[in-house]
Amino acid sequence: MTLKTAQQIIHQPTSALLPYAKNSRTHSADQVSQLAASIKEFGFTTPVLVDDDNGIVAGHGRVLAAQQIGLEDVPTINVGWLTETQRRAYIIADNKLALNAGWDEDVLRSEMEFLSSQHFDISLTGFNFSEIEALDVDLLETKVDTLAMRILAL
Repeated sequence: MTLKTAQQIIHQPTSALLPYAKNSRTHSADQVSQLAASIKEFGFTTPVLVDDDNGIVAGHGRVLAAQQIGLEDVPTINVGWLTETQRRAYIIADNKLALNAGWDEDVLRSEMEFLSSQHFDISLTGFNFSEIEALDVDLLETKVDTLAMRILAL
């Protein structure tokens, strides 16, 4: 079996990228802000997938976040080899397949405790205060206060 793979990353203006009108995945303002904070902290690490017409196949939220923080260009990968049916299915699969994964809560708790010990803002992981609290993570007092204030501000 021969798999098709992307050959190159091309930086394109966010204004040239076209959202898919039938994208069933939604992005709240809070979630876009979380993505924007993640991009600021870690960089733009996952290219946007586009078709031959610059239609967004994967990365709608990342493009919104990039626009929110004023990024004019983002990395893209062309997946123009997908048929229309494959493209439409992939748009759904890309979002759903990640949701089907689970968490090793012991490992997650350990990682969160490490991040807290390094004074890292663990809200950048995407977990909210109640999720972190449910894990029974031993957090530094100041990080709990910072995280709680950040969440309450949303």
